[in-house]
Amino acid sequence: MKDTMQLGHPTRLGYMTEKTQRDYIASAITKGVLPKNAYRIPDIVSLTAPEGRSKPIQFWQLFSVLGVDPIVSIVENFYERVFRDENWFTSVFERVGPLGHHVNTQAAMWIDVMGGGPYYHGAEYRLSFHHTHNAMQLMNDKGAGRWSELMLDTLEDSTDELTDDPRVRVSVNTFLGHFMSKYADDFGFENRSFFGDTNPPFKHRIDFMKMSEKAIASLTEGEIRLALKERGIEASDYADKQSLVAKALMI
Repeated sequence: MKDTMQLGHPTRLGYMTEKTQRDYIASAITKGVLPKNAYRIPDIVSLTAPEGRSKPIQFWQLFSVLGVDPIVSIVENFYERVFRDENWFTSVFERVGPLGHHVNTQAAMWIDVMGGGPYYHGAEYRLSFHHTHNAMQLMNDKGAGRWSELMLDTLEDSTDELTDDPRVRVSVNTFLGHFMSKYADDFGFENRSFFGDTNPPFKHRIDFMKMSEKAIASLTEGEIRLALKERGIEASDYADKQSLVAKALMI
């Protein structure tokens, strides 16, 4: 497998990156996956994935880890499955164009959203037009279900492309789940997001060295205990919040 920490692909905003990021963050805040101040946290809004594996990779940071080739490879794997599938499903894609056309356009959309730069010309308008005109026949429970099954098979067969960092697959699941949820709402079908685990709630690391005594004291006892534990300090040695605050101030 590839070592993600040796990669560092240059990132740029695409035609869809900022709007997709805003939409996801708003939804994730509502669900408690991201904090209310998520828009101001660099590890969240940056196009570059956090290096430490304790923090999730947001899907607009995926290009910084993967680059072009793995994304194209995954998309190509998926459409090869699509074009080998049953006629009721495959024929809808064949009417739009050959396999190469779908690989190019889908990969462009993924790269654009994932922080690789302006590749998907037309942005949301183009994506909406495609689904309401070209793919409308499959924008239902049956079509979404089969699409998701083939994508899940693709991801299970793309271990090398997804690297040895487990956060990458989880981030891809989050990306797919976000768009599947959007399409389910737009077209009134059941949400077929069964790709696997998605990004866990974001935990902002507490840095006592940058905090005043008042700021530390405003934390809950549980937050202080967890922050001390993350620093390798046995918090159970301190019986109450006052002693925990005193220990945190010593750091």
